[in-house]
Amino acid sequence: MSSEIDNSTQDTPEHLTLQEKVYQQLRLDIMLGNFEPGKAITIRGLAEELGTSPMPVREALRRLVAERALELLPNRRVTVPKMTAEKYRELADARVAMEALAARRAMAHITPDRLTDLRELDKEIDQAILRNDVETYLIKNMEFHFTLYQYGPSQIIMPLIESLWLQIGPFLKMAMRSKGLGTVEDQHQAAMKAIEDNDADSLSRAISLDILDGVNRLPDEEFDRIN
Repeated sequence: MSSEIDNSTQDTPEHLTLQEKVYQQLRLDIMLGNFEPGKAITIRGLAEELGTSPMPVREALRRLVAERALELLPNRRVTVPKMTAEKYRELADARVAMEALAARRAMAHITPDRLTDLRELDKEIDQAILRNDVETYLIKNMEFHFTLYQYGPSQIIMPLIESLWLQIGPFLKMAMRSKGLGTVEDQHQAAMKAIEDNDADSLSRAISLDILDGVNRLPDEEFDRIN
């Protein structure tokens, strides 16, 4: 599930403690759906996967439980919280509302160079779709969305969006796997065209449709199976 933590990784600031690095790694794993709903994992097992002791894993999990991203069971196992179809749809609606707003706020700050960066990410997404590579698709899709939103100044919106991704991420991965990537509609092209045209309404619509295309792939009856 998680890759072993490398303390020399350049992408990770050197001042971060091991505990913080473990937390950030597990947080990313959850957003990308690397914690499978219905499957419990032990603290010791996670520590072995990450190549660290149980202590920083335990503290990281405590924080993630507080964020409602994970659930700590009485037997000290950790799992993704149960999900209902109603809660899933509400999370999707919340994502649409918050991310459409974040995209609107970002649009005025997107320079030609930044738009080029988004285009490069979208090319990688297209390649993942052609290979039906769900893992890479989810990574690059999240990178596209977060890169776009972070162009806009935000102290409130991004933490809220991240919280929503933490709760829906494991199920979004199931949604993408349920039908494969062959039928994915590329709303990113429409989003970038809207940025070029300085059309905030079209940008919001493209982001909303992109979110719904992903989440709507998971049928309601699937929640009965995993719960």
